[in-house]
Amino acid sequence: MAVISSLLDIPYSSAHPLLQFDYYCVKGDADARPLLVFVHGGAWRSEDKKDHAELAQRLAAASEYPVVVPNYRLTSKTRVEHMFQHPGHAEDILGFLKFLGDWAAPPELEASFNPRELYLIGHSCSAHMLASIFLDSTHITPSLTPPPQLLEAVKGVVLSEGIYDIDRLLSTFPPYRDWFIEDAFGARESYAPFAVNQYRLRDAGKSPSSWLVLHSRADTLIDISQSQLMYDHLQKLHEGNTGSIIAHDFDTLKDEHDELLRGDEYVKLVQGFVSRVRGLTPQAQGLLPK
Repeated sequence: MAVISSLLDIPYSSAHPLLQFDYYCVKGDADARPLLVFVHGGAWRSEDKKDHAELAQRLAAASEYPVVVPNYRLTSKTRVEHMFQHPGHAEDILGFLKFLGDWAAPPELEASFNPRELYLIGHSCSAHMLASIFLDSTHITPSLTPPPQLLEAVKGVVLSEGIYDIDRLLSTFPPYRDWFIEDAFGARESYAPFAVNQYRLRDAGKSPSSWLVLHSRADTLIDISQSQLMYDHLQKLHEGNTGSIIAHDFDTLKDEHDELLRGDEYVKLVQGFVSRVRGLTPQAQGLLPK
């Protein structure tokens, strides 16, 4: 198994001490490789990059590509006068992705990445964050508009166990409104403006053209209809685009919402998707979702 090196707690902004990331790589590979970016979930209010260190190491070992895991500011779990809310979390991630365009791994790691070939992985609430950035949310969150060079750099996006239509989510899980939605988005009668499964492509079709939507049928926190809606929407957006890969897998993952991140199947699905987008042939059977 590959030996994984890491560099932890690298600041990407001076705006807040939480804005740091961890870098994992196979040491001694001088060739510039694609970069995998895993953005954690946690209902916009919890979790930390260190919670996903094992997943990042397994992704790096399986793919032999560097992996980064950023932190972002979180909504307070107790209500205060000025709550940190959407789009602030996604603004942090957008700032991080822009930072990567000029950042280079330290020479002592003997591992580099290609800032023009990024693959993004969003889980749970961060699937919503990535969709808000890379689909067109200008009408409601213009601050999430990515620069053209970043749009070009992102070659594929993986969304797992995501929240995409908040109103539909609340109709299925009404307690979520008080638990975290009102804190993260403010008190609203309807959250329809934030339904990313209604967003169009960015101008001139510059949104990433390859997407993989994952969901476990064993997930009791987010219902599978969320992912089905998002997959159907992405298919419609890319209809007729022969250069796009819009894939989904709702059967391979067998575990609960977060437990599935600890299994080998999640890594295999991500690895297979990246290989498919890059035009490579994965060595392990069954890596490519349909």
